Amino acid sequence: MELQLALDLVDIPEAKRLVQEVEPYIDIVEIGTPVVINEGLRAVKEIKEAFPNLKVLADLKVMDAGGYEVMKASEAGADIITILAVAEDATIRGAVEEAKKQERKILVDMIGVKDIETRAKELDEMGVDYICVHTGYDLQAVGKSSFEDLMTLKRVVKNAKVAVAGGIKLDTLPDVVNAQPDLVIVGGGITGQDDKKSTAAEMQRLIKQG
Repeated sequence: MELQLALDLVDIPEAKRLVQEVEPYIDIVEIGTPVVINEGLRAVKEIKEAFPNLKVLADLKVMDAGGYEVMKASEAGADIITILAVAEDATIRGAVEEAKKQERKILVDMIGVKDIETRAKELDEMGVDYICVHTGYDLQAVGKSSFEDLMTLKRVVKNAKVAVAGGIKLDTLPDVVNAQPDLVIVGGGITGQDDKKSTAAEMQRLIKQG
């Protein structure tokens, strides 16, 4: 089980400061969609150069031109690139093909998918590396969580790794760990805390214990 830190509402200098604070306790750093929109792929490049030992995920949420966008993110140093599960199969296959060529990984984000079980099976057969159940900000605001969807993924996915994101905090992490995902993605549960370092350390401890 790995821990991914999601950075969404920061600029590049602030991202570097945050990562530096928690670097020993995380496995992957995510350059979130808002950061990519504000800063471009330069953010991916600078974080990868500053922290070469960490894997960097570019949360591009690709919806079209999968091969091209994966190629550009790879050039910037991204180890993992996200694509939306609601994209066309041809787009996802193009992204997977390019990622294999570049020796990168594809994480498919299930945000907005209504039939999790059917789509997860299809994606698994397409050869994606990670499938992620994701409760976005707007659904978190009305009290939704990814937990049930995570259990569905665990049941039907045979080849890809399973990831979970959306509103995970220290007090809800034990339940997530019990479900045994391969990747736990945490944003504000670390970045919004006063003591980010000890929060990340405790999360890493629970994850490795699980």
